[in-house]
Amino acid sequence: MDILAKVLEGLTAVTWQGLVMIAVGLGLVLLAVVKEYEPLLLLPIGAGAILTNLPLSPLVGEDGLLRILYDVGVANELFPLLIFVGIGALTDFGPLLENPKMVLLGAAGQFGIFLTLILALLLGFTRNEAASIGVIGAIDGPTSIIVAGQLAPHLLGPITVAAYSYMSLVPIIMPPVMRLLTTKKERAIRMPYSQRVISRRTRLLFPIIVTLVVGLIVPFATPLIGMLMLGNLMRESKVVERLTQASANELANVVTLFLGLAIGSTMSGANFLRPSTLAILGLGLLAFVLDTAAGVLFGKLMNLLSGGKVNPLIGAAGISAFPMAARVVQKEAAREDFGNFVLMHAMGANAAGQVASAVAGGVLLALMA
Repeated sequence: MDILAKVLEGLTAVTWQGLVMIAVGLGLVLLAVVKEYEPLLLLPIGAGAILTNLPLSPLVGEDGLLRILYDVGVANELFPLLIFVGIGALTDFGPLLENPKMVLLGAAGQFGIFLTLILALLLGFTRNEAASIGVIGAIDGPTSIIVAGQLAPHLLGPITVAAYSYMSLVPIIMPPVMRLLTTKKERAIRMPYSQRVISRRTRLLFPIIVTLVVGLIVPFATPLIGMLMLGNLMRESKVVERLTQASANELANVVTLFLGLAIGSTMSGANFLRPSTLAILGLGLLAFVLDTAAGVLFGKLMNLLSGGKVNPLIGAAGISAFPMAARVVQKEAAREDFGNFVLMHAMGANAAGQVASAVAGGVLLALMA
């Protein structure tokens, strides 16, 4: 009878909100497994959403695993910073160093953040909430977590889910915007490659100089930039291969799993299915579209000033979704001309976007402090 009573108690605790979010979680898992859209992110997020919406689950109690993961790794920003160490260890800034002009595309790729911030203010969100929503457009999960965690912790769940979900949907969201704003002729432009050889000294100095400059000018961006450049310094030093490999593989994989579960745990039906959440998701998508559009339009400007030598598509890679955005740019260029290889140029813009998104997050924190 006790078992039956427990079963009945669990069934009566089921809510329509919980069922909806379980369905959403299953949808994320299917996207990860069937479509292979960023499975390392979507699968644990979807699993976390399912587990947190099961009624009376011990996983979401005060001492439950999902609550512990959130408190230990998300609320205090530990997981995002460790993720950035892994990203830095994986990032090759060589394409950016070969063509420093790509930093302009990285800056342009953050434009939508501030437009969306203004729109969110007009819709009634507070300054801190609007800034946290706008940064979704950078498509940088760790930056979104840190900005929202400091400025609008009550919105951390939907903002983080939006940032990571849109990151996984880069191959779906970006191409229509890129095709709308460019002509077939522009997409088929072939770009010559730089013959510059980047010395080991330059590669070593780059993360050190970036950390010092950004740390002095935008102190609030120091945690993200510092961890990103630490990972890159380990990579370029060639003397700590075990640390580099561990950061890029074991550490990044474990933290990604824990972070995904923690993010999914914020998707409880009662807290997630609100009009404000839908508004955040919509504004985040708008910010992403605007960032992509701004990058492409700036790419068109560079093409005009260069006399037709720049493929505007590479501007779309100025967001922070590294290296997915660069791969999507290459795929779109190859659709028009199979032999067109713009990947390395796009990687330069994408690496610049990685740095620019962290700086943009620091600027928002400084402005709203």
